[in-house]
Amino acid sequence: MKLHLLDGTYELFRSYFGAPKRKSPAGQEVGAIAGIISSTIGLLGDGVTHIGAAFDTVIESYRNDIYPGYKSSEGVPEEILEQFPLAERAMTALGVTVWPMVEYEADDAIGTAAHRWAGDVEQVVIMTPDKDLSQCVSGDHVIAFDRRKREARNEEGVWEKFGVAPASIPDYLGLVGDSADGLPGVPGWGAKSASTVLARYGHIESIPLEASLWQVNVRGAERLVGSLREHMAGALLYRYLATLRFDVPLEEKLSDLKWKGVPKAEYQALCDELGFDGLRERPWA
Repeated sequence: MKLHLLDGTYELFRSYFGAPKRKSPAGQEVGAIAGIISSTIGLLGDGVTHIGAAFDTVIESYRNDIYPGYKSSEGVPEEILEQFPLAERAMTALGVTVWPMVEYEADDAIGTAAHRWAGDVEQVVIMTPDKDLSQCVSGDHVIAFDRRKREARNEEGVWEKFGVAPASIPDYLGLVGDSADGLPGVPGWGAKSASTVLARYGHIESIPLEASLWQVNVRGAERLVGSLREHMAGALLYRYLATLRFDVPLEEKLSDLKWKGVPKAEYQALCDELGFDGLRERPWA
């Protein structure tokens, strides 16, 4: 038995920018909803047995209270924000367990689910290309899967992609930064220097703050050490923000995530409301 965890926020954005625009009978833009329904039906048809999907119902989270520069809804097209409630309704209408996040982020819910149920299933498949979620990867047992590229990433794949262990991904982001989340990182530190140093020391606080003590050969070590000393507080803050929570209060048991098929009446009522005539019978076609 495998547990599939879907990054609903990513799927909505992917559909918004990849699916044709269309209007509902009420005049609302719903192209992304049609796209997310279509792609999820395809996923469910691949033999999925247990599945959950998490959404950033509110883009802002508790992290914004800690660091005002953290990602927010500012600049996100209103047409996307308006479709979040519909996307969650669509997933529910497909029989998928949905976690709408307000205080926490969708990534926190996915991380919590992966952590909580990894020992109860053959494999956890986290369906996202988001590098933050690479910190949840463990061997071949918990993997990340990029649906667009059809690429799976196990622990070896995380090492190949980032040059660090999954447990060091928050440290990596603390040093390098993450523009998608509004994390600036430490000046002067890039992907190569961070991966080389963290591959040896694992975590930011374990990095010697004297270049002469480094047991790795990195160009500009003196400059990097000086920058880290100066910006250590920021680096640790950014790492904290990049670290996923594994304690989100998800109410479900693993058995609740068992997919029992598409509830026909609910699903078809949603399709009628949104004008999705072509999708109305697809789950049973």
